Formats: sequence, C-alpha cells, structure tokens
Amino acid sequence: MLLFALLVALPPSLLLTAGMVLPSRIANKHLWMTRSLALNLLLLACLGAVGAAWWYANYGPLDTALASWSWPLPLNFGVYVDGLSAVMALLISFIGLIIVGYSYRYMDGDVAQGRFLRWIMVTLGAVLLMVLSRNLVMFLAAWILTSVGLHQLLMHYPERPWAIWAARKRFLISRLGDALLVVALALTFYCFGTFDYRDVFAGAQEIVQSEQSGAWLLSLIAFLFVVGAMTKSAQFPFHSWLPDTMETPTPVSALMHAGVINAGGFLMIRLSPFVSHSQVAMGSLALVGAFTALFGAVVMLTQTSIKRSLAYSTIAQMGFMMLQCGLGAYSAALLHIVAHSLYKAYAFLRTGSVLESAARVKGTAVRSMAAGSQLAALPIAVVLALLVGGSSSWMLGMEVTKESGTAVLGFILTLALSRFIWQSLVSGSLRVALQGIALAILVSWLYLGGWLAMNEVLHPSVPHLASENNLIEFAILGLVAAGFVGVFVLQDTAERLSRMPFLRTLYIHAANGFYLDIPARRLTARIWGDASPTP
Repeated sequence: MLLFALLVALPPSLLLTAGMVLPSRIANKHLWMTRSLALNLLLLACLGAVGAAWWYANYGPLDTALASWSWPLPLNFGVYVDGLSAVMALLISFIGLIIVGYSYRYMDGDVAQGRFLRWIMVTLGAVLLMVLSRNLVMFLAAWILTSVGLHQLLMHYPERPWAIWAARKRFLISRLGDALLVVALALTFYCFGTFDYRDVFAGAQEIVQSEQSGAWLLSLIAFLFVVGAMTKSAQFPFHSWLPDTMETPTPVSALMHAGVINAGGFLMIRLSPFVSHSQVAMGSLALVGAFTALFGAVVMLTQTSIKRSLAYSTIAQMGFMMLQCGLGAYSAALLHIVAHSLYKAYAFLRTGSVLESAARVKGTAVRSMAAGSQLAALPIAVVLALLVGGSSSWMLGMEVTKESGTAVLGFILTLALSRFIWQSLVSGSLRVALQGIALAILVSWLYLGGWLAMNEVLHPSVPHLASENNLIEFAILGLVAAGFVGVFVLQDTAERLSRMPFLRTLYIHAANGFYLDIPARRLTARIWGDASPTP
C-alpha cells in the first residue's frame, strides 16, 4: 500500500518540482527538452490517475501518510484516494495532456514557449496534488501553488496592459481567499487538534451528535471555507476577475475554465461531511450559487466577444454547481464538474473555428410557427418534458422528489427540457420536432444516469442529506426556482420585446456586467497605484 501511494503521488510531485526548479532561460533555450519533459510527466500523471482509480475500484479508499512530523505542528505528507479524488485526478490529467499537446501548435514560434510550459507543469502538478492531498495543510499549500502558477501564466504577455491589470486583480482576490482559508485552518486546528480529513470529519460529527457548545465555531469554520471556495470559483461578488483574463493565451483560458476554477467546487465536495452540518454555510452556498448562475446566464447573452461569453458561461455553470452543493446534491455537482470541464476545454480550444462555422450556417432559412401557434405549443412542451423526466427517473429507480433539494434540481431539469422541446416543436418541421424529443430523452437519461453513477462513486465518503423541511429552506428553494423561471422566460421573450425601453436599458447594463466589477477595479488601482487600462 505504501509503495502504491508513493507511485500515485510521484508524478504530480515531479511535475511541480520540474516546473519550479527549471529556469525559464533554460526552458526557452532547450525547447525540445521542455516539451518532452512536460509531455512525459503528464503521461505518467495519467497513468498514476488510472492506477488510483483502479485501486479504489478494487480495494476501496487509499489513505496513506508518506512522511510525518510532530514539530512545530503535527503534519504529514500523504495520499488520500477515494471516489472523488480518483475522478478528479483522471479528469485533470486527461485535460492537462490535451492542453499541453495543443500548446505545442498554438505557441509555436513564441520565444517564451519554454517558460509557458514550465508554469503549465507547476499549475497542473499543484492541482493534482491538491485533489490527492490527505489533509487541509497539504490542500492549502497546493491551492496556493496553483494560484502562483496561474498568475505566471496570466502574465505571459507583459506588453499587454490589460492582461497585467487582470492578473493583478485576480491576484488580490486569490490572496483574500487564501487568507480566509488560513483562518479556517487555524480555527480547525484549535477546535479539533488535527488537519487530517477523517479526524476533522469525525470530530465535527461528534460535536453535532453530542450538541456541544462548539457548534457555533463549527458553523463559522464552514462559512469561512465556503467564502474561500467562492473566490476561487468566481462566485459573486468575486467573479469579475474571470472575464477580464481573456487576453491570456487560449491554452491558459482552457486550463482555467476546465481545471483550476473547479477547485472551489472540489473543496466543497471534499469538505461536505463537515460543511453539511452548518445551515448557514449550506444556505449561503445555495443562495450565492443560484444568484451567480442567473447573473452569469443573463450577462452571457449580451456579450459580443466569444471568449467573454464563454467566461460568463463558466461563471453561470460554477454558480449552478455551487447551488447543487448548497442543496446537498454532491453527486450532481461532481457530474457537473466533469461535464463542464470536458465541454469548456473543447469550447476554448476550438474558438478559432467558431467564426468559420458561423459563416457556413449564416443565412440558413429556418421555418417557424406563427406567434399564436408557438404559445399553444408551450404547454405541450411542458407536458412532454414532465413525461420524459418522470419516466426516465422512474425507469432508473430515482426518487427525485424524495428530498426538496433534489426536487428543485429536477424542476430546473424539467425547465431546460421544456425549452428545448418547445424550440423543436415551433420549428415547423415534424422531423426536427421528433429529433428534439429524442434528444431530450437521451439528455435526460445521460444526466440522471450520470447522477446515479457519481452517487455510487461518492457514496462511501460524501453524506447524503435528508431534507429538514424548515421554513428557511423552503424560502431559499422557492427563490431559486423563481429565479430560474425568470431567466428562462427572459431568454425566450427578449428578442420579441427588444423594442421596449426597459429591455434596451437592461441590455446595456447587462453587457457591462451591471458594473459589479467597479469596486474590484478601484481596489486594484488603489493598491497597485495605476489606473485601469482600456480592455
């Protein structure tokens, strides 16, 4: 077991070490060596992730300390492999391998390509160690190293003033998140006398069951972890750094949106046995996540830049993922992380061909029903969506309405299916309508089936919450449901009502992100002593 844990931890450690000790001058001068080093170490990381998944599938969790010391604090360096870390390690190493391969062509001719690959190795190695860490200190160290590597990548083009400005703003927000996590770790050690995941989770469970006076401290620690996770995953009001980092090289954008930004969600799922005991933390996750999801979706519709549109899409998706964590649907949140990462990596790495694809379909005639017929088709679409979602969950043996949190997610899925089916019905083509219904069935099966699969993966280490059905919870769920209904209505009526002065004004404000980034810009200007450049 010790040898196998060492083999799992070795590739990420080598990635991180190689990137940290390799000077940029040498990396640029011997580019072929740097390329080979990055590629071979990522291949080893992929094999290590596959090995970790194999071990977990056959022998269960792997919790091994590789090095320990007791002074000045009891700490250890080791590996913790369960279903969550196995899935995340496979995802990160696979996407990292693709991004490095893409970087060879994208950065070809760049005199600083070796430096670029060096910091890619640092960032990927730190992220992998973060998901494999067995205690909070190791997690925080990898969390900070991930931020350091990403900051260097964002500063790759020092001649671009806006890129430097955006990197500085993100640096400040990241340091705030680091400070919150440091305070949370200090309080955790004060409360439990340890940093190891299992001991902290057991201690929290004991406090809750015995109704000790330390419950308020537990809630405070959980809230600090939640806010720290929000800074990394671009949640409101810490979201403005993500859309501003679009002048970075495309491989870095793919790495941010498909890998690094998932760190906040991973932290919430990893600490779910702890955070779930705090109603304040869970309620904050649900409310802020829902608001961020709705805000990002509205602003995304108004963006003219492809990369900024993708950035606000990521903000919205991360908000929805945080909402799932706040509702206790951790399996759905992990599924969301995996699906979104694969999609967003693909989307960013093919942004160059989007305009060409748009040109090919431009001018294609699409028949549609008259306005009255479209409205009449809406209830039909809702009924079909209910039948598709209900039959899929019944055939898969899922009880979506058993808990109020999962019921809200089922409601949102029904909304999405209704809109998709409705758009197919109003196309005026029977073939398109039938294809739309068939795709809705397929999407429902894939989503619910993936949810069940992730549920099996996470079951031994992640709690499954029972609904308490209190008034505050129902109020939160009602606000979340109403917000998603409003956004879906806005998406379908904005074009028809675009001449209304109210919507014209709303469009202008939304295109500017409702000016919610102004406080962060002013703070950055005050600290760094220079004005914000024009993006």
